[in-house]
Amino acid sequence: MWIITRYLDSNISQFEFETEEEAREALKNMKGCKILSEVVYFNDPCFQAA
Repeated sequence: MWIITRYLDSNISQFEFETEEEAREALKNMKGCKILSEVVYFNDPCFQAA
């Protein structure tokens, strides 16, 4: 999951995206100060021991 946190006009907003590609596309079109973050859940199957 990808999150954009934006600060604009004394307001903080967060936007959630499933893919990095769609998050980066939205980031290009947003105004204000922005931070793009990837959220990693360590209980996801890809992190489980075999």
